[in-house]
Amino acid sequence: MDLKSLGVAIGQIAADRGLPPQKIVEVIESALASAYKKEYRKRSEVVRAQFNSETGTAKFFLVKLVVDETTVRFAEPGEDVEALSETEEEGLPRYNPDRHLLLNEAKEMKSDAAVGDEILIPLEAHEDFGRIAAQTAKQVILQNIRDAERASVRAEYADKEWGIVSGVIQRYEHGHVYIDLGRASGVMFQNESIPGERYQPGQRMRFLVIAVQEEEHRRPGIILSRSHPLFIQKLFELEVPEIAESIVEIKKIAREPGSRTKVAVVSHAQGVDPVGAMVGQRGSRIMSVINELGNEKIDVVEWNEDIAEYIGKSLSPAKVTEVQTLERREALVLVPEDQLSLAIGRGGQNVRLAAKLTGWRIDVRSAASPGEAREGGVGHAPEVAEAPEAPGTETE
Repeated sequence: MDLKSLGVAIGQIAADRGLPPQKIVEVIESALASAYKKEYRKRSEVVRAQFNSETGTAKFFLVKLVVDETTVRFAEPGEDVEALSETEEEGLPRYNPDRHLLLNEAKEMKSDAAVGDEILIPLEAHEDFGRIAAQTAKQVILQNIRDAERASVRAEYADKEWGIVSGVIQRYEHGHVYIDLGRASGVMFQNESIPGERYQPGQRMRFLVIAVQEEEHRRPGIILSRSHPLFIQKLFELEVPEIAESIVEIKKIAREPGSRTKVAVVSHAQGVDPVGAMVGQRGSRIMSVINELGNEKIDVVEWNEDIAEYIGKSLSPAKVTEVQTLERREALVLVPEDQLSLAIGRGGQNVRLAAKLTGWRIDVRSAASPGEAREGGVGHAPEVAEAPEAPGTETE
């Protein structure tokens, strides 16, 4: 690698790394300045490089800040001049001839110089520096380009946090799934995957971005999820234009990933059925979401300010005879005898999700024998979701 070939390669490097060419030039200039300073100048000085990518040549400058007696203090007799620091904890910084230039001296070099300006003093061009720079700066340049690339990717995906991305499964390792996102890689930890779902290398899937962090120990910093309740909402947003138009709103989601989800929706436009909008013609919209989730069952119910009405609908697909609201956010729900098992659900799942969706403790009993405490019925209290919530829709 030499400076000329590096200049020619800037466009290709920028394209390969997905970075602006000017960013590559800045990285090169920073590395060249560090190499020049290490080889020829003092540690306390500030050196700046200007790289011409067309000619593959570099110019170097000593950078000094214009100061006067109001912006710096001068060393007292007996002070250790060698230990001068540019800044101090209290008061003005001490004058440092390696970094500072007095105003009267600066005006001799530039007539309109003012306090606070930077003066660039040209430095000698050393004939052997091209070879030295190539050896010294190569690793620094490559590392800085990698850092710039990571920073660019983090910035890009920070804007996608709590949004949907598409990626290809790379590998499954120790319970975690590693995903190729194109310019970046992501990881889905075991607790963020859908229980029972299989992940095959080369398989393309959608994911929810739940965090963008610094990479650690070769582990990607983009954290993905398929089990988060908000993943359901984002999938519906892709399928239901009425959500983007604020005609239909998802009020709350209760989910047991891989098994069943309940979604409460409300319409803000007269004549628009929110449940019908979510389901779509012949179930087309909801089936797109179900297929993405590997056939996870989804119940869409209409949210209602009337809590008794809302609780009754939350137990869908079961039919409810009566809902009695009690103290301490508890409700007694009576259902026909032949609907009791359906209202409770396998392992109590239906009533459990209904409790999460409404935030009420729900006691389901047969209407034929409502006085029999718990016999043939079940009670369930809402649980607090362990997954972090994104701003907006309530999820559990």
